[in-house]
Amino acid sequence: MRVVATDDLSGGFRENVDPRAQWVQGDLRDPNFVASLWDGGRFDVVYHLAAYAAEGLSHFVRAYNYRTNLQASIHLINQAVLGEISRFVFASSIAVYGAGQAPMSEDMVPRPEDPYGISKYAVELDLAAAYEMFGLEYTVFRPHNVYGERQNIADRYRNVIGIFMNNALRGEPMPVFGDGRQTRAFSHVDDVAPIIARAPAVRESVNEVYNIGADTPYSILELAEAVGRAFGVQPVLEHLPPRKEVVHAFSDHRKVRAAFDPPEPLDLESGIQRMAAWAREHGSRSPVEFAGRIEVDRNLPPSWVGGADHVS
Repeated sequence: MRVVATDDLSGGFRENVDPRAQWVQGDLRDPNFVASLWDGGRFDVVYHLAAYAAEGLSHFVRAYNYRTNLQASIHLINQAVLGEISRFVFASSIAVYGAGQAPMSEDMVPRPEDPYGISKYAVELDLAAAYEMFGLEYTVFRPHNVYGERQNIADRYRNVIGIFMNNALRGEPMPVFGDGRQTRAFSHVDDVAPIIARAPAVRESVNEVYNIGADTPYSILELAEAVGRAFGVQPVLEHLPPRKEVVHAFSDHRKVRAAFDPPEPLDLESGIQRMAAWAREHGSRSPVEFAGRIEVDRNLPPSWVGGADHVS
């Protein structure tokens, strides 16, 4: 494929882009910018993975969340329809399922509980509507808790593995909301990205939705121990008040295995060791605060108070 890559670099880094790709920096919230991507000619496939994926924070930046994760996606879908692309590949999230549905499977009715999950599910519904009206074929993936080398470890609101590693490098405690017994199945990027990339070549994936990622759930306490082993330190935990979140989140992957026949997922210990080696080589980063404004500060976790500008 000849690839055009775009991002606003609000949570990533230019050096992560493969030099073989044509790079265009911009913001998908700007419909004029989105339209300009087609100035050089037509595209066959759109891969849409851009989002601000901070589920917990999305309650407090609702308008920002919907502008960034929903409205921007609609700009891209509009242009994909006008450009008559052959496939729209969308990275949704298992956040669409909500609570009490683990292990989450594609035949369940989504019940998202936070604005982030709501925005992701809304895009899924819009893609289905765009197919019915315009014939826009799509494939939706619902990944979960993706981590790995080159991840932004400076964001204090998301990517718990990155936060733990950054704090380990800085000699600071690892922040844990509540008792740390909530569970997640942490997915190495190598178990996710290759399958997403292959979707347009898999005909049976047209207009289908797939869970994608690791199978085995681990508690946050177990994760902290694994990160500590990777850095050769005894983890020091800072227990913070619990926040409203799905307690147990992991999904069933039989459907994606049947369609894509992927290799077995990388085990957590090996994945953590790989990412830790990369993190040690690149060093720690100063934690980055949310760049926008907190729109609703009611029930904002105390550890996040003062971490961003507030609406005046």
